[in-house]
Amino acid sequence: MASTTPERQSDLRVRLEVFPEDLDAFVDFYTRVLGFRLERDQRAGEWPYAAVERGGVRIGAARPWQAVDASARAVPTGVEVVLEVDDVQAERDAVVAAGWPLAEDLRERPWGLTDFRVLDPGGYYLRITAREER
Repeated sequence: MASTTPERQSDLRVRLEVFPEDLDAFVDFYTRVLGFRLERDQRAGEWPYAAVERGGVRIGAARPWQAVDASARAVPTGVEVVLEVDDVQAERDAVVAAGWPLAEDLRERPWGLTDFRVLDPGGYYLRITAREER
């Protein structure tokens, strides 16, 4: 059966927008702990905003305009952000060396990948996993 949807050839990149209470803590965590680069810094502006980038992942952050229940961000209610890396052991060691607590330490999963989990300062759940063989 032929597809009626035109085939798309362009590459996609991931861009997330999150809404933490503390933009300074957001920038510190993503740059110091996870090795992202600060791409845009408007924390002192009228509409405070910051964006970090690493590889094909960009995460922007703005303060929430109303109070957010942190449990609404937690799995299984919220979103699990999965970051694939080439060396998951080195990433885990860098996070621990930066003094950031692990939500769950490195382990092999039933689906064949190895990962660890952390919560960012805004309460977002991150799974950092070995890059899937394709």
